[in-house]
Amino acid sequence: MPKFKPVPLGSTVNAARSDPRHWGPKTAGAIAKLPKGAQKFWGIPFEFVTPGSGNDLLVLADDSSVEIAVGAAGSHLVFAHFCDEKASTTVAGQSADYLNPVITAPGEHLADYVVVFEDGSEHRQRIRRRFEINQVQTRMQSGFTSRQHQDLSTVPFRGPYPDNAWGRWQTGVMVGDPPVSGRTAARDDRHSRANPAGSWTIYALELPDSSKKVTNVRIEATGAAAIAIGAITLFSGQNNPLRHLPLETIELEGAGTSADEIEVDVDLGVIARKRNIQHFDGTKWLNSPVKGWGEAPDDPEHIGSIDLAASADATLLVNGSDIEVGPLLKSGEAVSNDGKVKARVLTSQRTWVHGRIIDSSTGKPTAARIHFRSPDGRYFPPYGHTHEVNDNWFEDYGADLLLGDTQYAYVDGTFQGELPVGDVYIEVSKGFEFEPIRQKLNIKPGQRELEITLDRNSNLREAGWVTADTHTHFLTPETAHLEAAAEDVNIINLLAAQWGDLYTNVGDLTDGASGSSTAETIVWVGTENRQHFMGHISLLGATGSPVFPMSTSGPTEGYIGDPTVRAMSDWADEVREKDGLAIVPHFPFPHSEVIAEVVLGKVDGLEIRDFHVPTMDTFAVHEWYRLLSCGYRVPAVGGTDKMSAGMPVGGVRTYAFIGDRELSHQSWSDAVRAGRTYTTSGPLMDFTVEGLRPGDELALPESGGAVHIKASASCAMPIHRLEIVFNGKVIAEELSGGNKGENILVIDEQLDLPGSGWIAARAVSDHVAWHVWPVHFAAHTSPVYVKAGRTDVFDAALGEYLITTMQGGVEWLDTLATRADDERHASIRKIFTDAIDSVNRKMPHRHGDGPLHTH
Repeated sequence: MPKFKPVPLGSTVNAARSDPRHWGPKTAGAIAKLPKGAQKFWGIPFEFVTPGSGNDLLVLADDSSVEIAVGAAGSHLVFAHFCDEKASTTVAGQSADYLNPVITAPGEHLADYVVVFEDGSEHRQRIRRRFEINQVQTRMQSGFTSRQHQDLSTVPFRGPYPDNAWGRWQTGVMVGDPPVSGRTAARDDRHSRANPAGSWTIYALELPDSSKKVTNVRIEATGAAAIAIGAITLFSGQNNPLRHLPLETIELEGAGTSADEIEVDVDLGVIARKRNIQHFDGTKWLNSPVKGWGEAPDDPEHIGSIDLAASADATLLVNGSDIEVGPLLKSGEAVSNDGKVKARVLTSQRTWVHGRIIDSSTGKPTAARIHFRSPDGRYFPPYGHTHEVNDNWFEDYGADLLLGDTQYAYVDGTFQGELPVGDVYIEVSKGFEFEPIRQKLNIKPGQRELEITLDRNSNLREAGWVTADTHTHFLTPETAHLEAAAEDVNIINLLAAQWGDLYTNVGDLTDGASGSSTAETIVWVGTENRQHFMGHISLLGATGSPVFPMSTSGPTEGYIGDPTVRAMSDWADEVREKDGLAIVPHFPFPHSEVIAEVVLGKVDGLEIRDFHVPTMDTFAVHEWYRLLSCGYRVPAVGGTDKMSAGMPVGGVRTYAFIGDRELSHQSWSDAVRAGRTYTTSGPLMDFTVEGLRPGDELALPESGGAVHIKASASCAMPIHRLEIVFNGKVIAEELSGGNKGENILVIDEQLDLPGSGWIAARAVSDHVAWHVWPVHFAAHTSPVYVKAGRTDVFDAALGEYLITTMQGGVEWLDTLATRADDERHASIRKIFTDAIDSVNRKMPHRHGDGPLHTH
């Protein structure tokens, strides 16, 4: 018996779509645009009479009746029909201030559909407005027992998508065909809102005995309002063809090596998504030395799968091979009729769990980052978190994270959601001072509670240290607070910025800490002021009015034609006047005025986060060394430049020593200014020289001397090297005892320092944290400064390099910069020339044939 059999309306059609006589004006206008000819709605085929050849609708506008021949047995008669907008009576009335069309007479009896069987028996079904039949146009009032003909469409958030439709595409689903444009009217277009696209009502009338042949169906109208039938299809199955079962993930073997290669369709259902499920080795995952920071993306071992919501009577078509969905869902696996494809349901039994993450040191719930994974490798997020994290720039700034191929959800210490019954793998992470956990749990059928405990491995807050991320974007202050708390960050600096003609977080600027702040988690909205060539500068903790403009001198930071009206140093001066910090983000890029800012003492810290190689000997780190080796004292801070869900808040962070002062943005800022900091993507550092800490100055004789150095690095992830750096050169190191690495490394020894300079400690691991810009687990302290006698450190060759770089800035200003006016141009130019003069005054020079002198 075929699953579907169209029922011809034949000579019963008695009206044309183009004839408005029976309809209200809105209905008449919408009928002409209804789909016609051969159609499939919700997987059910319909044969509409082609308009233009005379009558194409069966219309009953009074209490007449008509019989339609069927001549076959089945389980359901499925109608494509509609009724007029006008109701005979309505208790609700029709309010003039309500946008039409609305349904104000639900349940109005419009007809009886009487099924006549071959044995003479009959089955009568009442047809009621908004139940079995509906108006052509409705405002979010679909039928109680019927559907509009528009099926579900899946729309991948990665696109492609039409202009201005990115936002809608993030939902992943749409009713009906996707629009050709996402543009919305800038005014209240009441006409179009009151005239939505029309819809056939699709209603499946269940027959009491599917074995009995149906002779005909008699349509008995009541005359309360006109009704029309466009097509009828006889369906043979075990279930209502319009009712879908819950979503299941189906693994497909033999269909192809990648989901992209699978051609798949389903007649009575929806393919929600096709995806590759990465191969997952639970034992290896549990035993990995790195926990909480993702895995390398794009494991070549995977299998194609689909997420399917369908009727139990559906047929799945995979690369031309048929698989019956009912037996597949009942037994958990099935083979296609031709034996080419094997389908398997993945962990279909689930239970709704309420969970808590407990800090063992307090016994209270604590915010954290969490990941659940089934044994087959699928991510199960807590409710309220997306199944597929979007890590594109400025597209998803919710409480989700993607590190490598691992997705996480930020939670406040409590969560709830659906987990598969049986084995479940869980990963929980909270910054650098809690031991990240990976565990295999067993979820019982009907389990409702789940508690996970996190243990501290350190508590530097009690020792006077606080943590901060100097550089995040796009988050709302409340989400910033959640993510900071979950990453154990005390201060999160959320930066408003201009990007061409896009302005972000400007509405979050306040004259002080954000209202989302709490005692241990402070959110402060500052600004990142940017110029595409001269550099960027982050202005943190300022009071009073914002330091504007936030960009200057054109794209991509400013807009086309924006003149060069301010310098980084000018912005830095203003933020300091407002009690704020001036920090150079993602040092040293863009690479121009940043040198002058440091030379002139305009900035309070440099973001040192360039840990993408395991030696830490990157251009950015060594550029900082070059400035230090020319006597310019500037501490290191850590910030992420978070602009997507691919970067964790505090993934690179600042540790600053405030001692016994109360936590505040001011106490943290003072510690940064004093240089009592280190930057880290994981290791926790301790460093002293003769008992002095970073930011202090050590006095030595002119000839230098031996000093006692103590340094330690500890980390939840194995680290491989701890090094002492003096004036840019490694003078001592402690290596782990092999490739495995150690969780703590220590240096405690006497070292000879030959003269003035700076000395710092750094640590690095061979392992990687899979940020959007992957980094090794590494840390670098700010220096202890060494003054031997009256001599200051200065490297003349590096001085020449600094001068040349700044001279390039002068020439750019004179040659290419868009000028605001001569006065401003001269003022900005003077910053460079003053800095060049300052370096020149340090340069050694000869008096005739005499010795070199510096002054």
